[in-house]
Formats: sequence, structure tokens, C-alpha cells
Amino acid sequence: MNERILIIEDDKAIVRVLERSLVYEGYEVDSAMNGEHGLELVQKKSPDLIILDLMLPGMDGLEFTEKIREENNVPILMLTARGGLEDRVQGLDSGADDYMVKPFELEELLARIRSLLRRSSSERSIVLKFEDLKLDTHTRTAQRGERNISLTTKEYELLEIFMLHQREILSREMIFDRVWGYDFGGESNVLDVYIRYLRQKLEGEEDSRLIHTIRGTGYVLRENP
Repeated sequence: MNERILIIEDDKAIVRVLERSLVYEGYEVDSAMNGEHGLELVQKKSPDLIILDLMLPGMDGLEFTEKIREENNVPILMLTARGGLEDRVQGLDSGADDYMVKPFELEELLARIRSLLRRSSSERSIVLKFEDLKLDTHTRTAQRGERNISLTTKEYELLEIFMLHQREILSREMIFDRVWGYDFGGESNVLDVYIRYLRQKLEGEEDSRLIHTIRGTGYVLRENP
């Protein structure tokens, strides 16, 4: 069965372009013009990914994402005409997995979709371990000590890279290539945002730091020196 993508966008011209392109790429596609209808389709269609406009009538994209994240971890790619850093961080903070500014290049959008969908439920569950941190590759969840940690798609992929390369210094370029899978260009601050998210989730008040910054190079997963 082909992967199913839900488009929630009130610009009919953009919806037509996206529907035509995604169907051509082999995806099953549904669309909604507002957040309320989008929530209904999530329940009925169980999409594998959501393309979500930020500025929707009624329930906006931020509110929609927060509602979805209460019970669903489906990857969300947010689209918006607002490209400021504060806007991007707000979108990611709400629970979106990726963020694109309009107007966008279709090929880049498709690349980001492929990246977000790059997962396989048929893979054998492997639990990666480092110190008191565990990462289940099947459920895509983490556990530190007795504390369970829920991860977004990008948070999981980023943490998985660190867990597979323990104590190795990973350059920013290598992380972008392995996690995002395309040239991220000038948007490099997004990596710092996701590192901050992981630290907030993994490192409580009584936990030691696991992800360390190597100034001018990148990051490393290791014990405290």
C-alpha cells in the first residue's frame, strides 16, 4: 500500500499543485481546507505524513499541531509565508517535524517528505544503549533511567545518529546529510534548535549532559569529561 499524505491548506492553487505532484510520485493524497476537517481526516484516513499550512482559517496550524500531538506522532511538515527565526522556532515548538517557507521549490519539498517518511515498521526492533539512555528503533521512543521520552520524527533521527556513533565527533555537515538528506543551506540554525529540544527531553535537573558541543566542529554523544 502506498504511503498516504494529508494536505491541510486553504490555498486551492497550492493544493492542486501538491496533489498532482504527490500522486505522480506514487502517494495516496487527501486534502482539507481547514484544521477542523483536517482533524477528521486524520482519524478516518490515518495519514503517514501531514503537510500543514500555518495560517489557516479558524484553527491555525499551531493549534492543530498541538491537538494532534496529544495522541498522534505522525510527521508534520509545516508550510508558511512567515520565514522569520521566531516563526520557525514557534512552529517546531508546537510539534512540527519540519518547516518550509512559501514560495518553495517542489523538488525540495519532495526531498523533505522522503526524509520524514524514511522509516520502516518492518525493521527488527533494536534497542541502542548509552549510559542510562536507551533508544528503541521500532517504537522510536527513548528512555533515560525510568523516564520514558517521546520523540518527534526529526528528534528520533538525530538521536539515532548519535547513538550509532557514540563518542564520535559528528560534524554539522555530516548530521545535515544523514538526518535531513539534502543541502540545508543557510538554515543551519535549525540543527541547533533540534539539539536544544533533545537536551531538554534527555537531560533533567538530576541528569548528566550527554550531547556535547564541539565548538567550530559539531557535536558528540559522550560521558561528562
